[in-house]
This record gives sequence, structure tokens and C-alpha cells, in this order.
Amino acid sequence: MAGDRALARAPAPAPRTFIVHVEDRPGALNRIVSLFRRRTYNIDSLTVGRTERPQISRITLVVHIDEGAAARLAANLYKLLDVLEVQDVTSTPVVVRELAFIKLPAKARGEVMQLCEVFRARIVDLGPESLTVETTGAQDKIDGLIEALAPLGILELVRTGAVAITRGAPASDGAVQAGKAGSEDPEMPIDGEQPNQAFNAEAQRP
Repeated sequence: MAGDRALARAPAPAPRTFIVHVEDRPGALNRIVSLFRRRTYNIDSLTVGRTERPQISRITLVVHIDEGAAARLAANLYKLLDVLEVQDVTSTPVVVRELAFIKLPAKARGEVMQLCEVFRARIVDLGPESLTVETTGAQDKIDGLIEALAPLGILELVRTGAVAITRGAPASDGAVQAGKAGSEDPEMPIDGEQPNQAFNAEAQRP
């Protein structure tokens, strides 16, 4: 019982943000999500989009894990097929933004417009029964707007999840390089796929 109480008091790990570049091929995202499932890590948010390079997609992941688990996760992500680069940007200067749509009753239009002005949000759809607010910004800003609008009766809410980009010139200081991750944790291939061949080749160097 004492052990259970100690576990209940243990603070939850802080959120960590990863940027993963992958080849745009079928199954790439499934293998990444399967890795999180096997590790029993709950993904707080996940966004995927194209990049400035053809056939390369960029995945932004937010997950609540400690520093040691983050190092192991980054190493194992890199070893997956189609993964080109993994960055843990939690301690790196980054710009992080999220988009949200919030639908509310049209009768609350006056109060909604006032809150939109305070939070720099805007109404993007207005009908006889409902209106929709659009907002972008950091998670704290969106959380604050949602909390302020909640008493008016939120009908529907959708959030994109975080997207992140490092500040300044492009850099790979936080990137996991092949064979250089601090904590290796071998993974079994997922769905019959072979691990990242670039990782294996680099790992065998003297």
C-alpha cells in the first residue's frame, strides 16, 4: 500500500518533443506508432506533413517520458526502416505552434467576440445555430482560450497537435546520428521489416 501511495505521488514526466524525418512510403507512420505501442508510451500529439525535400515527410511527436526513456526512444526510432533523422528538441530553442477550431452556440456571439479579441483568435464561420473560432499559438494560449470559452458551451473542439521548428539556422545538434545514440535498446523488426540499414552500417564501423 505504501508503495502504491508513493507511485501515486510521483510527478508525471514532462512532455518531450521529437522531430522525425522519414521517407514518404507506405507503412512508415505505422512502424513508428507500433514502436510507441510496444513501449506503452501514450502519444500526446502527432502531426505529419511534407517538407522542402521531395518524398520526405516530417513528423512532430509530443510524449510524456523521462530523459533516459527519451534517449532510448530516439535511438530505436532511428533504427526503423525509412527513418532518416530523429531530433529531441525539448531543450533546443524552438517555435512550437498548434491550431484549434472551437464551435460554440451562435447566441453567445457577443461574449465570443470579446474573448477572441483578448486571445487574438477569429471567427471563421457563423451560422444561425453556431459559430466557429480559429486560433493558433502555443499550447498554453489555446488551453486558456478553451477554458475561457467553456462556460459558453463548447459544441465541438478539434486540435491539430503541435508542430515545431528550431530557431535560427537549420542545425542537427539534437539529431540522433547513426550508431551514436547514448542508450541503445535493440528492437525486433516490426511487421517483418528490417531495421534501418544505415544505422546497422554505421554501428559496425570501428
